[in-house]
Amino acid sequence: MILSVRYLTVGLGFVLAAAALAESEKLYTLLPDFQTSKAVLWEDPGRVEDRDLRYGPGGPELEPKAPFTFVKEDLSGRSPKVQVSDGNGRKWVIKFGDEASPDTFCSRLAWAVGYIAEPNYYLEGEVIQGAHDLRRAREFIAADGKASGGRFQLRSKDPEYMEGYSWGWQHNPFLGTPQLNGLKVLMMLVSNWDDKDIHEATEHGPALRYHMLVSYMRPGSNNAIYREEGRYLFFIDDWGASLGRWGAPFGRNKWDCPGFSGQSPEFLRISSDGSLQWGYRGVSTQRITAGVGPADVRWLMQYLGRVTDQQLQAGLLASGASAEEAACYTSALRLRIGQLERAAGGVQQTRMVTGAQ
Repeated sequence: MILSVRYLTVGLGFVLAAAALAESEKLYTLLPDFQTSKAVLWEDPGRVEDRDLRYGPGGPELEPKAPFTFVKEDLSGRSPKVQVSDGNGRKWVIKFGDEASPDTFCSRLAWAVGYIAEPNYYLEGEVIQGAHDLRRAREFIAADGKASGGRFQLRSKDPEYMEGYSWGWQHNPFLGTPQLNGLKVLMMLVSNWDDKDIHEATEHGPALRYHMLVSYMRPGSNNAIYREEGRYLFFIDDWGASLGRWGAPFGRNKWDCPGFSGQSPEFLRISSDGSLQWGYRGVSTQRITAGVGPADVRWLMQYLGRVTDQQLQAGLLASGASAEEAACYTSALRLRIGQLERAAGGVQQTRMVTGAQ
């Protein structure tokens, strides 16, 4: 009985802490001087086949440069992280563990087809000078400062990250557009099951379903906003729970190509009436699958269908995958993309999606 009460107390503590964090997040409509016409989710990527997934949106110009100086340990979220400055004076957050590689690769894949993404790089074996008093990151940074492989994410004032503001899959300026539904398809394509948004943590109540307790252990929304030159850029800022198995809390994982590949044949089925049946199961499955139809897949495939195997492999290798993992993931992704191709028809051209007028 004492043990049960202890577990209940710990679980309630997670829920209350997450609920407090969720309440601190504000819906995008409260952004300073927000107008729907200023909201951007997607921009025409041009020649998708020319996008370099080895470097992503930051290109080789922004790649982190040694020496790296420890600033502090970042204890937000669940993944071990530290903040550092590099030889060019830029600030970075290094994420370690099983989210580092998928976070890097998937954000670049989203960028390749026109979605907003943060500059992320994967570096291994770099020396972090002055690291001290580490807690969660201790096992990833040796006594001499040499670090395991990690995702370096840029922290910059331009564009400005709108801390404390977020958006929901059913609460955003892009409802009903193929661009929003295309982003949902990308989430399912890479099996990003950590799809919670600002409303996932506030609408259900802390004890409604067991899997909500698990999601509360990763508090906060993964849907973020930049401000740049008077525009608000809406994007996913955490792709870490990807490239593994989707499913129930104790069945899903991250960065597991055999698991990812094993589920790929069940990624998408087309019913006799032409509707789409998704195999994907995440924290909030219905929010992701709702409203996604063949026309949305058709729109996305104008861009995703032009991504080559060479691009996929280059991006995976640059994100910490071994040659074997890169080949495995490329094959599985191609199988899933093939299913999308079979669900798609003609094409249409769109230059940039902004909020509905």
